[in-house]
This record gives sequence, structure tokens and C-alpha cells, in this order.
Amino acid sequence: MTTDPIPEGYHTVTPFLAVDDASAAIDFYRRAFGATERMRMPGPDGKIAHAELQIGDSLVMLADPFPHATSQPPKELGGTSGGVFLYVEDVDAAFRQAIDAGATVTMPLEDMFWGDRFGSLLDPFGHSWSLATHREDLTEAEIAERGQAAMAAMGSAL
Repeated sequence: MTTDPIPEGYHTVTPFLAVDDASAAIDFYRRAFGATERMRMPGPDGKIAHAELQIGDSLVMLADPFPHATSQPPKELGGTSGGVFLYVEDVDAAFRQAIDAGATVTMPLEDMFWGDRFGSLLDPFGHSWSLATHREDLTEAEIAERGQAAMAAMGSAL
């Protein structure tokens, strides 16, 4: 019997988030994004050493901070160095659900030149989430043309 190098139920890339109060973060991600908890490994002092959440068909791993860890929560870093991009069926409803759960809008929803309706949020733990619903299939040439027009409009607005 051979072992699959990528375990069943996992994808090639899985985000990992360091959060202050992983238990509260799990609750927030349930309310905001409909996450389901797949597993939780307790650590010392009631902290979470590792947890896995399912959001749609993808996994997100998270844990409380530990002194030996290489990942630190955004609040300890004074910001975040990355974000999570989440495609959903109905971005307007998902965006509202996340806001109602406690997320803060960093970029309002807008129809974007590349064919997505897109916006960004900051979760209460300092992580950036971009949400989108793909609405138009465009050629590379159409995206480039629309992108140039969008960048020109941004330049004139500065």
C-alpha cells in the first residue's frame, strides 16, 4: 500500500494563520465564512497548538502563538504580510455575513476590470481577507485593456 504524498481532503497550498486567541478565531471564522472545524489539538495553558477549518472546498490551518513558532499574529507584527483570497458563490451576501460577524471593510465591494466582484476585509485578529465572485470570463487582451483604463483612472484621481 502506498501513501498519497498529499493527504485526502487537502490541496497543494493551505494557508496557516497565527492568531491571538485561536478559539475565538475559530468561532469568528464559523460565523463570518461558514467554516467547519475539522480538528483541534490542545497545547499548553489551554491554547490551541493546531486547528484545521474547512471553508468551502479548502482548508485553513491556525494556532495560538508560541514562543518557538516562526509565524506571529499580525497584532504582534504591527500588520500582516499576506492575506487569504476567498472565492464564494455570492460575494455580496458573504461580505455582509463577515461584517456582521465583526470584520472591518478595507476595500468596499466593486466590479473589477478582471471580471470579479471583489472587496477586502480585516478580521478581528488582524488578517486580511479578499472575497470575490467571478462574474465574467474575459480574454487576456480584454483584461489588459480594461486594466490600462482602470490604472489611468486611478492616476487621474490622485
